[in-house]
Amino acid sequence: QVQLVESGGGLVQAGGSLRVSCAASGRSFSRNVMGWFRQAPGKEREFVACISRSGDTTNYADSVKGRFTISRDNAKNTVYLQMNSLKSEDTAVYYCAARSAWMNNIDSRVGAYAYWGQGTQVTVSS
Repeated sequence: QVQLVESGGGLVQAGGSLRVSCAASGRSFSRNVMGWFRQAPGKEREFVACISRSGDTTNYADSVKGRFTISRDNAKNTVYLQMNSLKSEDTAVYYCAARSAWMNNIDSRVGAYAYWGQGTQVTVSS
């Protein structure tokens, strides 16, 4: 079982930067592929970024490529999402997610992730 707690959301002006973090419980964090997703009001949850167990492989949604960076610190059981050049359309609740420990491929599908955090609100004002 993995418990995830996001932090670092807030209000930022367009063009600004923000870093959200996700702290994971348990001793298997280094065996979990991790992902970030977001959900805007009235829209479905969508993929943002994911990272392999070791951190050497990442994947991004086209809408954030070149602006967002996902990273992880396995010693701290934490995954990060650095968001730069923020736009109003980035406004959403951002969710951290973990795949089951025996699933070792990165994946952009919502259904591929077994564990979810409660989300953190990111609001970008224009």
